[in-house]
This record gives sequence, C-alpha cells and structure tokens, in this order.
Amino acid sequence: MIVVMGPGHTRPQLDAVIAKIEEAGLRGQISEGVERIVVGVVGDSHTKELLRERIEAMPGVENVVRILQPYKLVSREFHGGGDSTVWVRDVAIGGGRVVVIAGPCSVESREQALQTAHAVKAAGAQLLRGGAFKPRTSPYSFQGLEEEALRILVEAREATGLPIVTEAMDARQLEMVVKYADMVQIGARNMQNYTLLRDAGRAGHPVMLKRGPSATIEEWLLAAEYIMAEGNPNVVLCERGIRTFENYTRFTLDLNAVPVLKRLTHLPVLVDPCHGTGKWELVTPMARASVAAGADGLLVEVHPEPDRALSDGPQQLTPENFAVMMQELDAVALAVGRRA
Repeated sequence: MIVVMGPGHTRPQLDAVIAKIEEAGLRGQISEGVERIVVGVVGDSHTKELLRERIEAMPGVENVVRILQPYKLVSREFHGGGDSTVWVRDVAIGGGRVVVIAGPCSVESREQALQTAHAVKAAGAQLLRGGAFKPRTSPYSFQGLEEEALRILVEAREATGLPIVTEAMDARQLEMVVKYADMVQIGARNMQNYTLLRDAGRAGHPVMLKRGPSATIEEWLLAAEYIMAEGNPNVVLCERGIRTFENYTRFTLDLNAVPVLKRLTHLPVLVDPCHGTGKWELVTPMARASVAAGADGLLVEVHPEPDRALSDGPQQLTPENFAVMMQELDAVALAVGRRA
C-alpha cells in the first residue's frame, strides 16, 4: 500500500508515519510525486492491512491506497502518477528526451573500443556500452576480456566523456563492475537471478534490467521490484525481444511492451533493437518504431567491422549506419513531440 501525505503536512508528521510503519516491522520508502509526497509500505501484506486504519487516522495523512498489483515500488501509483528519471552521471534517462546508449557488443581490443566510442559520440550517443563479461550459448565462444575490458572502457570514457554501461552476471563481477562502470546491466539470462538482483539493489548503482526471452511483463516488473526493494530506485527497463514461434529474426521485438509499461510503471523504458531482431538491416526501422511507441531510449550495438566481430556481428551497425540512424531518429522524435 501507499500512504499519501496531504499538501499541508509537516516533516514531523511524515517522520511519525515512517516510525509507525517501522514499529510494525515494515519498511517505508518516500517518493516525491508530481503533486504529493507518498510513502510506499513494503512488507507482509497481512500486517499492512492491520496497520492501514491506524495510519489513515494520523495527522498529515490524506489517505492510504492499496496497490493491487503484486509489484509495489515499480508501480505508477507509488510514484504519484508521474515518471521517474534515472541519472547516469550527468545523463538523464527519462524526462522526454530520447537517450541512445551505443557501443560494441564486446570490447575486443583497445583500438576497437576507442574507435567505436569516438564514432558513437560524434553521431550523438549519450552513453557508451561495451561487454566485458560475455554470457555465450557455447562455452567455446569468446567470453570477453573481463577486467581488462573494464579498464579500456574507462579510458574510452575519459577520452569521450560518455558514461559506461556494462553487464555483470554474478556477485563477483558486480563488485568489479561498480568500481569501473557508471551503470550496471542485468542481462536477459539473469533477469530472474534474484540473488544478483538483490546484490544490485544493495550496490546502489543505476541498473538497466533487460527482459528475459520468455518473461511476461509482470515477471519483469517483479524482477525490478527485487532491486528497488533493496533501496535502489535507479532502475531502467530494457525490452530486447521475446522468444516466439517466429524464427526469421533472432527474437520477436515486443514493442507492445513500451506503451504497456508506460501505463503500469514510472520507470524509464529502453529498447534494444539489435538483440530484438538479430539483423543489422532491421535495427534502424525498429529503432524508429521504438521512439514512435514512446521509448525513453535505445541500446544499440556498433562495431567498426561487424563482419570481423567476435560476438553478434550480424546485428551490429557500422559507425556510418549508426550515424544515419541517429539522423532519422531526430525526425521521428520531432514528429511525436520528443527530443533526440
């Protein structure tokens, strides 16, 4: 449930509400909405129901609202009906501007990473992605340069000013990633790795949570709830395609998810058209469609020589194609009242 504070409430009244919640063995999380301050009450449902009438009678409380969805903190009601913005260094994800995160699927060498970083920066990308640890279907495929890749990404950040986004797959990697990167990616394979989600929540770093290939939207939002329940509000969702009966594309990019999420949650929503299609020639059309559908940003893979890439070459754009895509996004964003 959420406690909606009245417009004239005082700080001592808010503190008293929090104290009452904690006395019951629950946890209260404050969120400043567009018009109201609300307190999300997290914990046992039976205890919350017993506490509801007591809190509703407290000074400064306007009303207490039950949240019917199984996810609470990620729900739009918890945030007072508005959208949240996640800051990654000085880049805001959410808030009306279309943010593009771009870079190679895998950091393969210093030269490759720096060349790509400069190219995506010149084309207008705001953040740099690059894989250091690569979860691959085959154990014999390239697995990433690990900490060496993280050091290379830091050098690329220093050279371009682009904040870094990279994936962590377990607690050991997460500890290493937060030392170097500005945003942690939780990949599709780990969307329901609840131990890792809790660890990411406790780490406090901004988190990009990708949808699992067989996950429903509710399961995805509950995964985000794990992160936020540990006190980390800086979560961004990323649609990257789901598994269907269609096999022409790598996955089926579920653009329905964008407007659905905009109704259900206050969290920013990104789309990954590279994994969603698996074919570079489909990336730009689906990127345009994602912006038109209301996505807050895109995650795009770019490589100087995709035909020589050590991972996911067929779905990566060349720097030249990426620059064209960015120009086309400007037109789409303008047409739907957005900024690219």
